[in-house]
Amino acid sequence: MAEPPKTTRWPYFLAGGVVVVFIAIVLAIIFVPTSRVWTNDAYVTVHHTVIAPRVYGQVVAVNVNDNDSVHKGDVLAELDPNDYQTSLDEARATEANDRAKVMDAAANVARQPALIDDAQARVERLQAELVFARQDADRYGHLARTGAGSLQEGQKTHATLAELTASYNSAKAELAAAQEELIVLQAKHAAAEKQVLVDQARVHQAELNLSYTKLRAPFDGMVGERNVQVGNVVPAGTPLMALVPIEELWIQANYREIALRHVKPGQKVDIHVDAYDIDLKGVVDSVPPASGAAFAPLAPENATGNFTKIVQRLPVKIVLLPGQPLAKLLRMGFSVETTIHTGLADIVSQQRHSNRSVTAR
Repeated sequence: MAEPPKTTRWPYFLAGGVVVVFIAIVLAIIFVPTSRVWTNDAYVTVHHTVIAPRVYGQVVAVNVNDNDSVHKGDVLAELDPNDYQTSLDEARATEANDRAKVMDAAANVARQPALIDDAQARVERLQAELVFARQDADRYGHLARTGAGSLQEGQKTHATLAELTASYNSAKAELAAAQEELIVLQAKHAAAEKQVLVDQARVHQAELNLSYTKLRAPFDGMVGERNVQVGNVVPAGTPLMALVPIEELWIQANYREIALRHVKPGQKVDIHVDAYDIDLKGVVDSVPPASGAAFAPLAPENATGNFTKIVQRLPVKIVLLPGQPLAKLLRMGFSVETTIHTGLADIVSQQRHSNRSVTAR
């Protein structure tokens, strides 16, 4: 009688081994910490600016097109300067007129002491004449009482005394008025000088408004989103174009909060750029103060007060290392993949022994 064929068991062992290895790999991925933290939720960004006029006007020239490279100080667009040149000319004419008033007021102040001295001299002269007139009146009055003088001469001396007394009082009043007029003239001179300061401020503002008709690049960069044409009448603050500082691009990598356990500034980063299939080097600049949801216009919390725990993502800032020619290919908005080499840094232990945040720049 023939023996039954032996059953081959090695496929079962092989299958079981594969399952065990697969389970081990999955468990290792889940539970074994790794020094490399990766994400593909990352993109190139930069703090760009919007070019907008500071004054109202009609566009008379646009000197750039989309995607043009410009340097700091280059004129990007121009508004009609005629109205602002007229305002400047008017302000300068007003300043010149008020400067003439200052000179006139200064001359009046300088002349007034001489008028005061003249009034003072007149008072002193009349005072001396008044003394003599009183003595003369007393003398003729004595003669009239003794019958040695005529009544007519006595009346004449008394009339002269009254006239001199009135003139003396008038001269004293004129002296007081001249002295007060000096104070008034000094005040007018000071007011005229202050008005010149106001005029200078208006001239400066008119010069600024005229300069604002030329829209200049605030830094080196590339022009984008141009939406202005010659002939447009634009109010102040109207966006005309965007300017992107290409040399200052950086990476915003949105990492899950549980992936940041060992991440801190200064760690090396590998950056893969999808658009060109190239790799660049970077470094962690900083870990943000809040998650992206914290700055969202609409609060993520449920209106009923219920809370659903969701793992948040934090936009880690990664800057490019210098000396990489391929970095000039980057453009704002490019998708990238980033891998941070954390070296399993013990962030918790470092923070426990430090008074400053070890994850802040």
